[in-house]
Amino acid sequence: MGQLVLGVIWYAVLLFSLTMHEASHAWAAKRGGDLTAYLGGQVSLDPRPHVRREPFGTLVVPLLAFAFSGWMIGWASTPYDPRWAHAHPHRAAWMSLAGPAANLALVLAASFAIRLGMLAEVFEAPAAIGFTQIVVASGDGLASAFALCLSILFTLNLLLLVFNLIPLPPLDGGGAVGLLFSEQTARRVQALLRHPQLSLIGILVAWLLIGRVFGPIHLLAVNLLYPEFGYTVR
Repeated sequence: MGQLVLGVIWYAVLLFSLTMHEASHAWAAKRGGDLTAYLGGQVSLDPRPHVRREPFGTLVVPLLAFAFSGWMIGWASTPYDPRWAHAHPHRAAWMSLAGPAANLALVLAASFAIRLGMLAEVFEAPAAIGFTQIVVASGDGLASAFALCLSILFTLNLLLLVFNLIPLPPLDGGGAVGLLFSEQTARRVQALLRHPQLSLIGILVAWLLIGRVFGPIHLLAVNLLYPEFGYTVR
């Protein structure tokens, strides 16, 4: 498969995944009473409002990452009213969890499509798993591109899910910590976690941590997808 086609598939899956993640944040905020993201057009699966808000994370970084490493990563963001979050810390925490919930839904959707394709004998389990090889096509042609798309969808959204659930600011897991406390205590925790220095430390620690924890989680997820094969680390 040519690099151009591979890049197009990677970017389509990444942009769709980021859009789902941020639209879910925006939808949850709207449901909780904050219309900031809704008025910005972000309660939508149209990627354009999300790209306009974060062009560096949705355009520049993914293309640079692919050029230098052959895979893509990126980010987007959803605006919210901090006064609303302070008044309703539990609603704000549920808003934080909505993004990772969308990534989990996409992992499950990819898993369902993979198993359905195997029942139809269009797909089969690979001899060895990799970031972009969770399932392979039984033949050539369009099925191979679709298998690659599903493989990236599965692994990328699992990565976004795990990374964002790390309970450190400014990640979604840090925002969800407030659910563990009363609303009064959650407000204090919320104020503490907003400190810029803590956010920088949180990103650095999460980046180091994800390299250690994602491999075993990915292997576990693949074995849940294929309980009959029992993949191991090679």
